Amino acid sequence: MEKLTKAEEPIMQQLWKLKKAFVKDVIRELPEPKPPYNTVSSIIRILETKGMIGHKAYGKTHEYFPTVTRLEYSKFLMTSMIKEYFDGSFSQVMSYMIKSDELSKEEIKELKAMINDKDNG
Repeated sequence: MEKLTKAEEPIMQQLWKLKKAFVKDVIRELPEPKPPYNTVSSIIRILETKGMIGHKAYGKTHEYFPTVTRLEYSKFLMTSMIKEYFDGSFSQVMSYMIKSDELSKEEIKELKAMINDKDNG
């Protein structure tokens, strides 16, 4: 799997949301200004060659569907980020989050509970 480009991301987000769609359906869901049909169609074909989506043919018309779930992609993206920016260390990620003051007291409490559940389970 590889990271989605800036152009591929919104297309893939819509396919995850719609579950299956024709190019026109994806375009309808995209924000204004809407990209041209041929641009979206080209991006979809690229996503298909990357193995991110598949299609079902109805004559010359194709209905596209994700072959990678949003969760699978999210896990891949998180793991890649941790490898690239935190030397593959989850504890470095946690340390960064705690020291950054971005977490609320409630979120810290939830994380502690998750860690305790993992230790006890």
